[in-house]
Amino acid sequence: MGKVWFVGAGPGDPDLITVKGRDLIAGAGAILFAGSLVSEAAMRWAPAGCVIADSKDMALAEITAWLVEQAQTNAIVVRLQTGDPALFGALIEVTQPLDAAGVDVGVVPGVSSAMAAAAAAVETLTLPEVTQTVILTRVAGRTPMPAGESLQELAQHHCTLCVFLSITLLQQVVEDLRAAGWRDDAAILVVHKASWPGEEKIIRGTLTDIRDKCRAEKIASQAMIIASPALGARHWPQLKKSKLYDATFTHRFRRASE
Repeated sequence: MGKVWFVGAGPGDPDLITVKGRDLIAGAGAILFAGSLVSEAAMRWAPAGCVIADSKDMALAEITAWLVEQAQTNAIVVRLQTGDPALFGALIEVTQPLDAAGVDVGVVPGVSSAMAAAAAAVETLTLPEVTQTVILTRVAGRTPMPAGESLQELAQHHCTLCVFLSITLLQQVVEDLRAAGWRDDAAILVVHKASWPGEEKIIRGTLTDIRDKCRAEKIASQAMIIASPALGARHWPQLKKSKLYDATFTHRFRRASE
């Protein structure tokens, strides 16, 4: 049996895949990529003769059967997934059947769309004395949320929220934030296809107008919603600075100045 590697392809730009992920693609005998979300440009590193298949029309059983079959004849099989395999993917659902079939697995992390969206907009997800917590979540849809994890409950922390897979439920996001005490003028960032060359869109607004702005841009899929008290800090006249770079702060690499 060969080994199946779950590789995070990153948010969209094929150059944002990790070096390890790229090298595994270059040495793969078979690659199954999520074509609805992963750029086919990532296949440019695949060797000649590599078996390449798109999983966008496959059910879970078909995906696992394909991976098991390819692992019987190839030393390296790559399951190429969007973002990071550990976030909102079917990692455990797929690895369980592979474990049962005796197929070894490995995971290579990838850049999440949450980080790519913040990078695209030149925003920080954490800021000293403003917010030091980031919650990665989604709104309940066909997949319900566990007890205590509704967006309204999480939003009561008033920290940074990165809301995945929820752009079609943006009105619900707005209502949940309002119910949690967020002001109507609270800044909201929506990034569509973060890092995708030529396709990325950045929409800035507030709870009052973000839905209309997204409608105007026809944003209905593949978008990250970020709500954070740190949004827009780049343009604030004053900031609480990090102690790490404070000249009056001593740490093990530098003594404080007088």
